Amino acid sequence: MSSSVQLFRDQKYHELKRQCIQQRQLFEDPEFPASDESLFYQSAPPRKVEWKRPKVIPDFNEQEWDPKNPEEYAGIFRFRFWCFGEWTEVVVDDLLPTMDGKLIYCHSNVKNEFWSALLEKAYAKLAGSYEALDGGSAADAIVDFTGAVAESIDLVQGKYSEIISEQMKLFEDLLKVHKRGGLISCSITASSGRSNEVETEMGLVVGHAYSVTAIRKLRLGERLIFSFKAEKLFMIRLRNPWGKREWNGAWSDNSEEWKKVSKSESKSLGLTLENDGEFWMTFEDWCKNFTDVDICRIVNTSYFSIHKTWEKKMMHGAWAKNSEPLLNRSGGCFDNNETFLQNPQYIFDVKKTEDKVLVSLQQEDRRKYKKEGKGDSFPIGFEIFKVEDNRSYRLHKLTVQERVATSLYINTRTVFLKRILKKGRYILIPTTYHPGIVTKFILRLFTDVPSKLRELKADKPKMTCWSLLCGYPRSVTQIKIHSAEGLQKQDRSGADPYVLIKCENQSMRSPVQHDTSNAIFDTQVIFYRKNIDSPIIVQVWNSNVLCDQFLGQAVLAASPSDPREEQTLQLRGRGSREAVEVPGHITVKVFSSDDLVEL
Repeated sequence: MSSSVQLFRDQKYHELKRQCIQQRQLFEDPEFPASDESLFYQSAPPRKVEWKRPKVIPDFNEQEWDPKNPEEYAGIFRFRFWCFGEWTEVVVDDLLPTMDGKLIYCHSNVKNEFWSALLEKAYAKLAGSYEALDGGSAADAIVDFTGAVAESIDLVQGKYSEIISEQMKLFEDLLKVHKRGGLISCSITASSGRSNEVETEMGLVVGHAYSVTAIRKLRLGERLIFSFKAEKLFMIRLRNPWGKREWNGAWSDNSEEWKKVSKSESKSLGLTLENDGEFWMTFEDWCKNFTDVDICRIVNTSYFSIHKTWEKKMMHGAWAKNSEPLLNRSGGCFDNNETFLQNPQYIFDVKKTEDKVLVSLQQEDRRKYKKEGKGDSFPIGFEIFKVEDNRSYRLHKLTVQERVATSLYINTRTVFLKRILKKGRYILIPTTYHPGIVTKFILRLFTDVPSKLRELKADKPKMTCWSLLCGYPRSVTQIKIHSAEGLQKQDRSGADPYVLIKCENQSMRSPVQHDTSNAIFDTQVIFYRKNIDSPIIVQVWNSNVLCDQFLGQAVLAASPSDPREEQTLQLRGRGSREAVEVPGHITVKVFSSDDLVEL
């Protein structure tokens, strides 16, 4: 067994099995007994439940079944689930709940196949009871079984049935996910006019988690030598979990539309004209009839793959209450102005000019608290801010930072966001919607190149023995260089300017802007200053192959009493603030404070 696998309730499969074989008895799990307590936390069975043992062994090599020595069968099984960031092994006995000799819950169409019922029992044990599994999310279950990254999309709110361009983007995205082994499910949410298990006019059942089994582009018409004279259809195939009851609209099993498709094409599509619960429909009809889709991506992190490889970072965290504002870590969503920045903060870097970033925030599975009446997920979400390129301490006030992304705030276990971000440093702030909530979470970040995701814990520079000798910062200054305009041209296309910001013995440099004399930088920096009389110097340089050329500078006192509004400053030559003027000016915003935990 891998050392990274956790043992649920510290039950060791091999030890338990050995004990059962030595004692010549079948395993009975004391941690999840064959009783009503394991079935229900609130309801009661309508009739007496009988727990029976099947005589069938799934995956016998893995479970160490020896057909030559059946006496070594101990009635014990083990399953692994991706539980809050770690693979967790759950041990169960083979006593399954039945009524009238039939399995009550999950069962196979094959009468002597029981692996699904045993898997369900292990999953129920993890959740606390069988009843705790009722009404759960298909996406959560897939994540628990695979470790995938889940994304939930509201098809109605996103207006996918109306906006064709968004519909096509979603089709291509789902096609890519499906081709790469991801799992997709969809459902119709019960509303005021419809309740769960009710069948719509089109044969779809409200509240069922339909699995997507195929996504295809289908061409109808004759193929000519140099072109396709054909109608292109975007198609999706679904399966009802009941294994019966199907869509009865266009492209349903017996509809007229299939007469346009050749027998060979129908065969390649896997078309069966039976009420087996599986059916095709156009993607447009799918967007119109379903309300929600759960996408579970198997994000590839293997360096040996032919497909895109992602860099993954995962952090375990928690929202925790404390009466001291600097120690509180449960500040609620962005709307809570006074406490929002008291949440946990995570910093990461985008190293490329642009990078696609995937973020998954997952809260603790709360189903185990259903017995206490507290099993619902909290509404959670997160914000992403572009911050100073050299920030390494917690953010205490939003001033020059740019809010670049906001996730949905929703009471699901996982919240997902996909976004393209520009080069720079970012802070990601995971939050509960309401302040004062206490629970754990895991944060997963996927980027093209390493992001160095890490939690910001310190509020300000640490006081050390070295600080006594060399001095400790007395003030903090934030600067945002918005733009430089009217710069002296170096050739016909202008210049290749960048800014260099100097403070005491520190300096920060912006990216180069090419072929312009009016450059937008939006560069942010922060300095903790020991000598408050020493000015901050902002220089503009022209980038050259051999030697960069000085274009001008501005000298800033940056004292706490200076105005905090955006200001435009004339560029001057080297020297004091009164040095000779040179072409161009810069637009800056400066914040300074004597309180190191204000900014």
